[in-house]
Amino acid sequence: MQLAIDHATTYHFAGPIRRGLQRLRLTPVTARGQTVLAWEVACDGATVEVSYDDEYGNRTTLVSLTPGTTTVTIRAQGRVETRDEAGVVGRHAGYLPLWHFARETPLTAAGAGIAALAAAVARDAAHDQLARLHLLAERVGECVAYAHGHTDVATTAEAALGAARGVCQDQAHVFIAAARRMGIPARYVSGYLQIDGRDDQDAGHGWAEGFVEGIGWIGFDVANAICPDDRYVRVATGRDYLDAAPVKGLTSTVPDASGAAAVRDRMEITVAVRALAVT
Repeated sequence: MQLAIDHATTYHFAGPIRRGLQRLRLTPVTARGQTVLAWEVACDGATVEVSYDDEYGNRTTLVSLTPGTTTVTIRAQGRVETRDEAGVVGRHAGYLPLWHFARETPLTAAGAGIAALAAAVARDAAHDQLARLHLLAERVGECVAYAHGHTDVATTAEAALGAARGVCQDQAHVFIAAARRMGIPARYVSGYLQIDGRDDQDAGHGWAEGFVEGIGWIGFDVANAICPDDRYVRVATGRDYLDAAPVKGLTSTVPDASGAAAVRDRMEITVAVRALAVT
């Protein structure tokens, strides 16, 4: 399958920018299950300073925001050819050892709820790691209903499990936290999903991967109850969402000297993922 992706993030700042730096993880790379045919990242109101591969192997770009501007748009677009590998990504690669992905982070720390979930899955799936991960994905989907407006990027896995609802990020974090509790390395994936009958989306997508000896990394999308297929494009991975966030940065604006009430910054995101007819 060939997918055309267009992802734009626009910031409307409350005042002129004094200084700002954004770290972009918006560029997919060719790997098992996907071949990048064309890709570009363009900025309006910002300048690309440097590009590099980070410690997770993510293609990363640093951009500086133009002083004095009040609007910045970052746009990533391109075409990717995908193949259905039943969620299997394969062997571990990169600069970090496998045990790094078995360690907790503040977003994926296991509390009593995560510990109980992991214990129940470990008991019911015996000693088969792959069966445990499949069962874990099913149980997380039952325990954390997909629902917008109840969590944010700072919500922990334990809090999302306690609230019993969240978005794909929260479901992935619960999966990751419970997998690590069972001693299975797990990581977060940010990317894109082509949805049948719907090109335009509110944001990119997120899911989890677990590591199984003899197979390697395997993807699990709790939100859609499936291992990723040819509708998915992997962009970045990390211990949790913060390591794989598409856009992350720091800005400073000129204070409003008029005495008027402060106006908050606004961010708009548009994502379009379209399946192309290949002749």
